[in-house]
Amino acid sequence: MDAPRGVIFDMDGVLIDSGAHHREAWRALLDELGVAPAQPDYWRLTIGRPGNEAVPLLLGHPLSWAEAMRLADRKRDHYVRLARHGLPTVRGVTAFLDEVVAAGIPCAVATSASRFDVDRLLGRLGLRERFDAVVTAEDVRLGKPDPEVYLLAARGIGVPPRECLVFEDSVVGVQAARRAGMRVIGVATAHTADELRGAGAASVIDDFEGLEWPA
Repeated sequence: MDAPRGVIFDMDGVLIDSGAHHREAWRALLDELGVAPAQPDYWRLTIGRPGNEAVPLLLGHPLSWAEAMRLADRKRDHYVRLARHGLPTVRGVTAFLDEVVAAGIPCAVATSASRFDVDRLLGRLGLRERFDAVVTAEDVRLGKPDPEVYLLAARGIGVPPRECLVFEDSVVGVQAARRAGMRVIGVATAHTADELRGAGAASVIDDFEGLEWPA
């Protein structure tokens, strides 16, 4: 493909190094429920998914919509408490984002997080104003791996999906972007390089340190 005309970023694990807080928040929820994780890397089931879709996977059984939302909100309370003092950016992402913006390339965020979290977290880091469009959990009917969030982000920046480049750290996120017809670079902050390539990532980076545009 030629140089991309638009760039779309997931937020958690791509722009913000929030994985540790999310893991701790899920563990706090399971502890409250008296549930022991089935496997040491249980939290991987939650990566890239809206909270209400992740809860039944963690518990291993279906839940009513209302109960799934209640538990997802409780997990979010734990996350907000843990993240109260702020989160760092993924290494090198601010400099890379500045390069992309300086080149006149429109940028979007496509995330499973809430709009409240996007505005609060990216605003605190001074990144929010760099994005021309932001698509959040409230804007879609189905979460990743459904491609809706990425298709809406492409529409928001006015770039055809096939001309968009995506940065994603989750397997379901890579799958969503690929289903939208986009090229994906995986960011190995949550999954291994092999897992991300297996999901469809064209290449994988550990972080953005030293990455230059066009990527």
